[in-house]
Amino acid sequence: MSKELQQIVERAVAQVLERRLPQLRSELVERVIAELPSASSDSGSAASGGAPSGLVNAISTIHAGNTQKEILKALLDAGSSSAARVALFVIKGGAASGWQARGFGEDEAIKDFPLDMTAGPAAHAYQNRVATPANIAEMDRRFVKQFGGPENEQILVLPLVLKDKVAALLYADGGADNLLDSGSLEIMVMATSAWLEVASLRKQVQQRETVESVPLPPPPAPAPAQTVSSYSDPFASHSPRHTARAPEPEPAAEVVEVAASAASASAAAAPAADPFAGLSAEDADTHRKAQRFARLLVDEIKLYNQAKVNEGRRNKDLYDRLKEDIEKSRATFTKRYGSTAAASGDYFQKEVVRSLAEDDLSVMGGSFKK
Repeated sequence: MSKELQQIVERAVAQVLERRLPQLRSELVERVIAELPSASSDSGSAASGGAPSGLVNAISTIHAGNTQKEILKALLDAGSSSAARVALFVIKGGAASGWQARGFGEDEAIKDFPLDMTAGPAAHAYQNRVATPANIAEMDRRFVKQFGGPENEQILVLPLVLKDKVAALLYADGGADNLLDSGSLEIMVMATSAWLEVASLRKQVQQRETVESVPLPPPPAPAPAQTVSSYSDPFASHSPRHTARAPEPEPAAEVVEVAASAASASAAAAPAADPFAGLSAEDADTHRKAQRFARLLVDEIKLYNQAKVNEGRRNKDLYDRLKEDIEKSRATFTKRYGSTAAASGDYFQKEVVRSLAEDDLSVMGGSFKK
């Protein structure tokens, strides 16, 4: 994809995202709660015929955050209504370090605490990406020695999954009051993961637009090589204590860095030759618009079905899981461009393979028509 086309697509995605943000918040609340109906009904506070109002309010608070730091702080605040003690451990390079906590008395003591992930519920939650209930005796001994345990000895460790990887672990227990609503906590973590994905996408697009709006300066005079200390490290808060640290950077910035690096690499590449150079101006414009529309349709499928996309790629049955969404979007694309000069480009099918399957046809499954 050429640099110009990439910029057009990113601007279009940003416009759609901003326009649909209020509706997206509401839909994410409904979809996340619908994924765990049993958890909602078992929480002990469900209202008749729906999810507990407190849980809906908690998720709405999480979705009101605009930055990763705001979203994760909202998760901890909301989680403290369903557990006496909650703590978030950010994972970087396979190691977990404390970020913030609620209900521990001296919550600052959690900051930078190195959580052992080689065994126990933390290892199980990280490796299997599932909520893991356990007894406090199975937890990291250093953690138990420093922070103690709950009255009933029951704890819960939940993975916060972003971009198909565990970016953080949420620890929760009932403290002295035995307050531990596992179902509500699991729903909150799912809602947080979904909203962090949206925040990540918005940040990437906004950063690109900011860079593009700044005029290029004249070539600078030769200067000494830049040292490591002359730029901001997004992971400084998770470095060892003896290194310099910027105040409260984004704890989940690893996901943004991965996506931003890919975008930067694409932008740095030489612009590709125009594939429509031999067509008339009108036909070339139709082809370009069809490509953009196909990308927007598939991006929307990914945005609303990230869990299914990840599971489909792992199990190589992606088409079966997303068949309804794919075919609805295909029909929309065909209705608009099926009778135009762009019909021969088969852009929607190509985009499904490129974006959803990451150019690996095998993950689509046997029922997908090549």
